[in-house]
Parts: sequence; C-alpha cells; structure tokens
Amino acid sequence: MDNAGYTTLTRQAGLLREMQTVANNLANLSTTGFRKEGVIFAEHVKALDGAESSLSMATANVRLTVQQQGTLTQTNGNFDFAIEGDGFFMIQTPDGDMLSRAGSFTPNAEGELVTPDGYRLLDGGGAPIFIPPDARSIAVSADGTLSVDGVPQTQISLFNPVDPTDLTRQNGVRFSINGEVEAVEGSSIMQGFIEDSNVSPVIEIARMIEVQHAYELGQSFMDKEDERIRGVLSTLGR
Repeated sequence: MDNAGYTTLTRQAGLLREMQTVANNLANLSTTGFRKEGVIFAEHVKALDGAESSLSMATANVRLTVQQQGTLTQTNGNFDFAIEGDGFFMIQTPDGDMLSRAGSFTPNAEGELVTPDGYRLLDGGGAPIFIPPDARSIAVSADGTLSVDGVPQTQISLFNPVDPTDLTRQNGVRFSINGEVEAVEGSSIMQGFIEDSNVSPVIEIARMIEVQHAYELGQSFMDKEDERIRGVLSTLGR
C-alpha cells in the first residue's frame, strides 16, 4: 500500500470511531445524566526523504465529553436530585470514588442512598448519606442540605475536577477521577427533578449522515486507488 492508501486508511479508522461514538450517544438519548461524547481528530505530518511530499496521517484517539446542561424533568421523587449548574455528585464504587450527574437515588436495606446499581452517594465529608427508616419527610435545599422531618442531617456536596481533562468515562454516566477535585459553589440541587441526557437527536443524526458520507467517499477513493495499482502492476508485468 502506498502513502495515499495509508493516509486514507487512518482517516477511515477515525471516521469509524466517530460513527461508533455518535451511535453510542443516540443509544443513551434517554439515559439520565448522560453526557454526549465527540471525537477529536489530530493530523500528524512527517517530512519524507528526498523530493517526496510530506506524509500526513490522521488519528482520532481522543474523546471529548460535552458538559452542556441537560434538560431538567420534574419527577416529584424525594430522592431524585438534579444539578442546576456545574458539578457532579460523588459516588462510591468498588473501583474508587467517581463523579456522576445522574441524580436518581433510593435508600438501600441499610438506609443509605444508592444509585440504581447499588453504589452509595457520598456527602461533602466522604460519608454515605443515611435516611432513617421512620422518616416522615425528606427535604433537600438548593445548597444540598438534607433535612429529615425538618432537622438538618447532612449536606450533599458537588464536586468538579481541578483539571477538566482528568475525567475518564467509565460507563454511560460515571467518570473516574485521575487528579484532584474541588467543591463547587454557585450551583443548585433541585429535589424532585432529574437531568436528562444532553444529546440532541437532530444534531447526532445529522452528524451520523455526514460521517457516513465521508466514510463512503474514503472507501470509494481506496477502491479506485486499488484499481490503479492493479492496473500499473498488470501493465508492468506484460
């Protein structure tokens, strides 16, 4: 394969990754707290020996998480919390503490607030949030203060990574922390609401069509290039 073929092949591989990313975004259209992803293309140019033109290679190995606020939907659930503004909830998992915008929780058998898959929500001090079994009313104020029967019990704090690039997506709605985190000020927690996915189906479908068209053009070029090389070899072999 010549340089043109290698260049096109790297671009095709990047477009395939982007198509997979767009498909994943669409699959999580209804996932609470989901953050859409994008792919960043990078071009690497290398000078060749002699009078040959430089060689350009494209890669798409970096994924970008879009932190745009999703729509807030009212559920009236006592343990449904939506973040209005920046920040993440701190979730305790077997793989370490992680950040998430998905705010749908429920008390487990021990009375601790947990995610749908059983991971505990932590307060500002890193402790699980306990709900007494005989609680008659649960109220969460905008600053995260959780009160049981009118008596403040704990505070749900919000966090952000000091460096935004330190977040690594582990699944659809949770991110591992590769560096330091800091408490977020100025954001609000809204009880009885959840944050929807920030994926726009119109934008994603339009992007999917663009990527598919670009991939088909690249494949057409590779097919024609293959025919050209075969023609040259056939002519020289006579």
